[in-house]
Amino acid sequence: MTSPRIVLVTGAGIGIGRATAEAFAAAGDHVVVTDVLETDGREVVAGIEAAGGSAEFLRLDVTSTEAADALVADVEARHGAIDVIVANAGIAHRVPLSEMTDAKWDHTFDVDLKGILRVVRPALPGMRARRSGAIVCLSSIMGVAYGWDEHVHYSAAKSGVVGLVRGLAVELAREGIRVNGVAPGYIRTAQLLSEKNSLGPAGAEKAAEFIPMGRLGEPGDIADVILFLASQGARYLTGQTLTVDGGLLVGRY
Repeated sequence: MTSPRIVLVTGAGIGIGRATAEAFAAAGDHVVVTDVLETDGREVVAGIEAAGGSAEFLRLDVTSTEAADALVADVEARHGAIDVIVANAGIAHRVPLSEMTDAKWDHTFDVDLKGILRVVRPALPGMRARRSGAIVCLSSIMGVAYGWDEHVHYSAAKSGVVGLVRGLAVELAREGIRVNGVAPGYIRTAQLLSEKNSLGPAGAEKAAEFIPMGRLGEPGDIADVILFLASQGARYLTGQTLTVDGGLLVGRY
C-alpha cells in the first residue's frame, strides 16, 4: 500500500486552494492547509476530517521568509517529507495605474510571485535528497495571454509565475522534481465575485457568455487539474503552465 503523500497547499482557506486541499485529501493524501485566514483554514480541515480525510491547519503569511522557513522545517520534522507543494496563495486588487504606488505594486509581487519562492526554497533540500517532488504554481489567464486593465501589477506578477515555473523546472528536472503551473480562467470564487476588485456577480455571468463551454469555472475544475499535475499520470510533464478556462482564450482569439 502506498503511503499517503504530504501535500502543502498555500491559500487553502477559500476558493481554489480549498477545493485543492479537499481533492488531495479525498485522494488519500495528508494535507497541510495553510492560509492567513485562520477561521476558514480550520473549517477546511474540519470538513476534510469529517469526510474521513487527513489534514492539519498551520497559519502562514507567504510574505514572511522566516515564517515560511519555520513552517516547512516543522512539517518535515513531524512528517519526514513534503512531497507536493501547491503554491496557490494570491491577491488581486483593482488599482488604476494613475493610483499605483510602489507599495501596492511590491505587495502584489510579494504575495503572488515571491510568496511562491518563499515556500518552495526551504523544501528543495529535502526533495533533492529524496530525488522526488511535485510543485504546482498558480498563474492566471492574465499571466499567459490576457491583459487586465487596472490590474497591471497582478498581470505582471502572474506572468512572472510562468517564468518561474519554466526556470525552476529546468533547474530541478534531473533531480526528480517536477514543476508545473495552472492558469485559471474565470472561476467562481470570492475574488471573481468581488465588485470592488473584479467582475462582480453580474459581470461574471456576462463573461460566461463568451466562454465556449458556456459557464464559469468552479474551484473543483482547477483542483482536479492540480491533482493530475502532482500525480504519476503527469510523470513526464514539467515546465508547463496549463490554461484551464473552458476554451475562453482559444474561443476569442
